[in-house]
Amino acid sequence: MAQVVLDRVTKVYPGDIKAVDNVSLEIRDREFVVLVGPSGCGKSTTLRMVAGLEEITSGTIRIGDRVVNDIPPKDRDIAMVFQNYALYPHMTVYKNMAFGLKLRRVPKAEIDKKVRETAKLLAIENLLDRKPKALSGGQRQRVAVGRAIVRTPKAFLFDEPLSNLDAKLRVEMRGELKRLHRRLATTTLYVTHDQEEAMTLGDRVVVMKDGVVQQAAAPLTIYEQPANRFVAGFVGTPPMNFLAGRLMGENGQLYFRGPSVRLRLPQRLHAGLAGREGQPMVLGIRPEGLSDEADGRFAGEENVLDATVQVTELLGDRMDVVAQTPDDDRIVCRVDARRPLKDGMKVSLHVNMDQVHVFEPGDEGVNVSLTHVGDRASAA
Repeated sequence: MAQVVLDRVTKVYPGDIKAVDNVSLEIRDREFVVLVGPSGCGKSTTLRMVAGLEEITSGTIRIGDRVVNDIPPKDRDIAMVFQNYALYPHMTVYKNMAFGLKLRRVPKAEIDKKVRETAKLLAIENLLDRKPKALSGGQRQRVAVGRAIVRTPKAFLFDEPLSNLDAKLRVEMRGELKRLHRRLATTTLYVTHDQEEAMTLGDRVVVMKDGVVQQAAAPLTIYEQPANRFVAGFVGTPPMNFLAGRLMGENGQLYFRGPSVRLRLPQRLHAGLAGREGQPMVLGIRPEGLSDEADGRFAGEENVLDATVQVTELLGDRMDVVAQTPDDDRIVCRVDARRPLKDGMKVSLHVNMDQVHVFEPGDEGVNVSLTHVGDRASAA
């Protein structure tokens, strides 16, 4: 096993296209780290540079105690699982799994032992004589993972391995991968565009945009303490609601004011927002931080948004309510599915002010509502 370290790694393609911009990241020994972000954010390019499939323009990559910048992929002691599985169609499952070991001249008896043990671990021992065309998508995925496992590499690299599977099978395979990692405890770098997948699998999640790391932290920290507006909007389903306005002080209290919005901010935010009165800001509220009932954590004065229900989306025991404020802001509220809310209904949505965030303006506006400056540094 080994840690993987990227130190100020940059990748520039011809035409001065910067795919990865000065990324520094440490994947600790036995850690499962997920790179997530929209298409074109640089996550797959980063993974391919670690694998040696892309040359780096500048910076350093270490696997274990070796700098691997100029070491070819086959000598980096890593195993990669691709989106399209990359199985040899003319070989059986057994031969696909054994192929890498044969190239390394591993004794035949040891190859047989490793392949059969791994096949049992993945519940594919009855498929060893089949060829890939006779397998389902989930079975092919297991074979691809098995081919990586038999090599006992220093690190696993996964490039969107579940994206070709249907929704039910993706959920099942997520559980399988998490179970395997607990058992094998191998350093893992995993790429996906699915933020739910990232939150489920990762010990840490690294959110990227335009080749730049926006935040690297534990999944719950990413969700509850997003470093900036991009992270807050990207992580979470449905995404965080945003309202534009200004900070205003009145009688020793601090308010977020919009044309038709007036919300009193809790005392916990005052220190981080000191000296910003009168400045334009963006208020962030997650859908579960809104309710059409004023009780429990939603009780209190000066925490109400007036809105009109546009669409209700039933999701089993809960319902997502898409509403529009008088300022034409679109907001989503997650409530109990039994609430009597209908399209076109006027509602007063109560805000759980203990969960709101305040961001500087802009797509990557910094979250200034994190309690201390140190919190912002750790979140980033």
